[in-house]
Amino acid sequence: MTLVTTISTWIIPCIILLILMYGTIKKVPTYETFVEGGKEGVKMAFSLLPFLLGMMVSIAIFRASGAMEAFVALISPILGMLGVPPDIVPLAVVRPISGAAALGMTTEMIGTHGPDSFIGRLASTMQGSTDTTLYILTVYFGAVGIKRMGDALKVGLIADFIGIIASIIVVSIVFGS
Repeated sequence: MTLVTTISTWIIPCIILLILMYGTIKKVPTYETFVEGGKEGVKMAFSLLPFLLGMMVSIAIFRASGAMEAFVALISPILGMLGVPPDIVPLAVVRPISGAAALGMTTEMIGTHGPDSFIGRLASTMQGSTDTTLYILTVYFGAVGIKRMGDALKVGLIADFIGIIASIIVVSIVFGS
């Protein structure tokens, strides 16, 4: 085994052991605290289910209705003039909504076009340059009970848009189209 493999195998158990030892030294009831945290985690998971279900249903409706294909067809001429492949638009639209759906789309694009293709590289770069803004707002804001998230939504979507544009520019410069 290499040093990196050995370290990566043992790092998590060592961190857990250090936390347990620290808790014991500070006379914290570590097992009882762990059980309480587990109970809170289960409660939070159940409180998040309606938000997650709403998000998944919305994504399914958007894709199944044909709205995604209509949107891509609408902006394809503009993208063509800019040298941006229209195949990337669904990923750009879905990435702020769902990481799992975006990863599935990226995998599909890489399988279709190849990992070394312009689209494969662009999809991969876009995956790492943007975030799942709507998912984050839904889950984390919902978990703590924040109802008004307008400014956070605007900033998150602007950051996603900048990440998408930056991905296109960087991949075009580095790899060409």
